[in-house]
Amino acid sequence: MEALRTALLGADFTADGLLELLGAPAYAALARGETVPALRASRGDSPLETLVRLFLLQQPVSRARLADVLPVAACEATGWLTEVGGDEFAATVDVRPYGGPEGEDWFIVSDLGCAVGGAGGAVGADGGPAEEGVVLGVGGASTTLAGITVRTTVGAALDLGTGSGIQALHASRHATRVTATDLNPRALHVTRLTLALSGAPAAELLEGSLFEPVADRGYDLIVSNPPFVISPGARLTYRDGGMSGDALCRALVQQAGDRLNPGGYAQVLANWQHVEGEEWTERVRSWVPRGCDAWIVQREVQDVTQYAELWLRDAGDHRTDPVAYAARYDAWLDEFAALGTRAVGFGWITLRRSDAPRPSVTVEEWPHPVEQPLGDAVRAHFARQDYLRAHDDAALLAGHFRLADEVVQEQVGLPGAEDPEHVVLRQNRGMRRATRVDTVGAGFAGVCDGSMSAGRIIDAIAQLLGEDPVALRSRTPAQIRSLVEQGFLEPAGG
Repeated sequence: MEALRTALLGADFTADGLLELLGAPAYAALARGETVPALRASRGDSPLETLVRLFLLQQPVSRARLADVLPVAACEATGWLTEVGGDEFAATVDVRPYGGPEGEDWFIVSDLGCAVGGAGGAVGADGGPAEEGVVLGVGGASTTLAGITVRTTVGAALDLGTGSGIQALHASRHATRVTATDLNPRALHVTRLTLALSGAPAAELLEGSLFEPVADRGYDLIVSNPPFVISPGARLTYRDGGMSGDALCRALVQQAGDRLNPGGYAQVLANWQHVEGEEWTERVRSWVPRGCDAWIVQREVQDVTQYAELWLRDAGDHRTDPVAYAARYDAWLDEFAALGTRAVGFGWITLRRSDAPRPSVTVEEWPHPVEQPLGDAVRAHFARQDYLRAHDDAALLAGHFRLADEVVQEQVGLPGAEDPEHVVLRQNRGMRRATRVDTVGAGFAGVCDGSMSAGRIIDAIAQLLGEDPVALRSRTPAQIRSLVEQGFLEPAGG
């Protein structure tokens, strides 16, 4: 494996090398599963172009050409290459360069035709529907999870439903021990290849569903991009959980709490049903296990027709016989009708094990762009909850605050008007939130630099506006609490 990694790096078969060779448009097209631009850009005979054709574009390459680039005999013996057409070789898996967060040169292994997740990304190698047991490569969901994961040094990390191993690969940078599980034994094999080819430490690899392989072990970090798709049946292991509706995601979240060490995080991508007569917020709130704080963010909602079409295309069913496609589509709608489901939400669920007597559970919808990586913002969210739980209104007024970095103020109103209709504070980092504030809130936030207590600032504002300072002190803590909770203000000690 080390010889193959050395050969790939020697040919500059890296994320940066690909970008330089292909150019941004072809590189982006390749990430969408479109190969024509990359084929046009890799017509030469350089080692890098040869590897692009072999591993990314699944083109046969002559033995003579490969002999100058790879240890052919070793690759054939270990199953990376197979002989086709007499004197040519084809790759047996997709190998895709992936840049780590600190510039590491990593490689993600996946099945042929399954390198990119998302709609249309999991069709079979022959262009037909995906087969059960295939292992996908890096897609939008997996990079989203990697970006939101809290990256602190931990003793034990668990990647539940590892797939191609990307989450285990990231965890290997900051966890002493990494365990990766999957119901699909082929996924464990591919994860082993991903870690070895990337030069990462080996992980403990266990086969099984949900938490069965690890029993009652405790972890400081649990991450999971599970088979969360709500579908009729369990046709495709990589996406279909085999439980009714969103039951798999519910079970995963509820069971995670008992496997978290004190202060540990569990971070999960999930789908949940929007059911007639039920608030989706209450549905997912009920999943949160005892002894855990939670932050649940709904990023997207699709009606049942959009959702069915997305995942039918993901499996390549739209390329099959129209009658078979229509039958599968009809089965999805039957499933949703039986469940009373009108739409499906997608989002992030983060749990933190806490011994606080009053758990903090935040459930919100935020479909707007965010700044990735978001792991530090996730950790800061829970730190703010701790602060607010420990400080009543009197303690808030005695506290010192500062305006968070890169928060700007916008004033909205008619041109020429003496006063704005409203004032908006907007973040340019993290969640990139925006919130409306009144004159007092805007003035308070603008003055916060950590030097004066909140109470003294409010008294000064009251004097400036000619208001009763006692009345202002009584109503302002709620606004301070909201600004701290959303990350516009940060406790500054004092």
